[in-house]
Amino acid sequence: MLTGKAFKFGDDISTDLIIPGKYSYLRSNLPELAKHVMEDADTTFVSRVKEGDFIVGGNNFGLGSSREHAPLVIKMAGVKAILAKSVARIFFRNAINLGLPVLICNTDEIKDGDTLEIDLQEGVITDKTNGKKLTFGKIPEVMLNILDEGGLLPYIEKHGDFKL
Repeated sequence: MLTGKAFKFGDDISTDLIIPGKYSYLRSNLPELAKHVMEDADTTFVSRVKEGDFIVGGNNFGLGSSREHAPLVIKMAGVKAILAKSVARIFFRNAINLGLPVLICNTDEIKDGDTLEIDLQEGVITDKTNGKKLTFGKIPEVMLNILDEGGLLPYIEKHGDFKL
């Protein structure tokens, strides 16, 4: 079970909004780059986000370049999952490979600051602030296993192969 606060963003949050281009020189210093995550979308995000919180987006989250750094610095900032109506495919894949759950669901009822509880096994999000429950597509077991291990590389290092 994951529990944290929602940080709500709108549609079309690109990888350039996630990691501002002016900090591209920090790609070899990811801890420093993580201090600027989401800065162009919300200048206060990094100072407010806490370990275990969630990013909530609208449509087309993660569009743009296929930078693997984008979901990685989100995870490094303490975010435990991303919820969005739709997500760019390459961003989705990079996030799962890095051990960051991306949940596709209707985010309209979630407000900035709501406390959410997420059951990845059951596919249920409970908004503890307004009492509403949302569902997302059941995550395949192999993906849950990858997420449990912290990403694809740690999974392969531990298991050597997929058990399908």
